[in-house]
Amino acid sequence: METKKTLEEVRKLFEGDRFATENGAVIEEIGDHSATVSLVITDLHRNAMGAVMGGTYFMLADFAFAVAANWEKMGCVSLRSDISFLGAAKGEKLIAKAVCIRDGRTTACYRVDVTDELGNLTATVTATGYHVG
Repeated sequence: METKKTLEEVRKLFEGDRFATENGAVIEEIGDHSATVSLVITDLHRNAMGAVMGGTYFMLADFAFAVAANWEKMGCVSLRSDISFLGAAKGEKLIAKAVCIRDGRTTACYRVDVTDELGNLTATVTATGYHVG
């Protein structure tokens, strides 16, 4: 019987996702095929117009997908991701919540909603993953 990992063990496991972690992404919560990650918005994350860069939303959503799909058992990689930008962040923090819609034998589908801490929905991502192992 496999023992469930603690949040701290999962954070340690995903330290290797350096692009996300070095850009400020933090794993906040883990659950059954789900994860919540966050990021405090800094000038590093803004574009020339002062808004949050689209790549910041996508990076955070992709990291949430990676954690949700792999923290229990490593081996799910992204095949395709579609993002819809829905509105600008008004707050100082982004939160991405990934939940599994379907986990099949070879593929999985996740939905990731990105909001700010005020509850404004800023982006949504549908990610399809492939189980390599």
